[in-house]
Amino acid sequence: MTTSGPLTSASLVAFVATGQAEVARQFYQSVLGLSLLEDTPFALVFESNGTTLRIQKVQQVSPVPYTALGWTVPDIHAAVRELGARGVAFQRYDGLSQDALGVWQAPGGARVAWFRDPDGNTLSLTEVAA
Repeated sequence: MTTSGPLTSASLVAFVATGQAEVARQFYQSVLGLSLLEDTPFALVFESNGTTLRIQKVQQVSPVPYTALGWTVPDIHAAVRELGARGVAFQRYDGLSQDALGVWQAPGGARVAWFRDPDGNTLSLTEVAA
């Protein structure tokens, strides 16, 4: 089924929030390696492989209990090791069979690992099934 509409060819902008802009800037720029486009009184704006990420500056963040942002990576174990070396702690969840690096394999074969940003937003890495 093919669909079309006013947003079919529009660029997507992703959003999360931070209550500690300087810490978030350091994390997203230095730890995750994203390119900072601008730092305004309202948001930090990064670029991630053609997608704009706006990290809204707020007084207080109420993280949601599910993944807020995620990236697809070609080799999840290499990405987890590299981010781990940069200080990223990967999450473990009861009921999920995760390997030594915290990677879970979904029934369909995709591999997923989760981590949090300084404000507690859950982020993920996914390696799609071959």
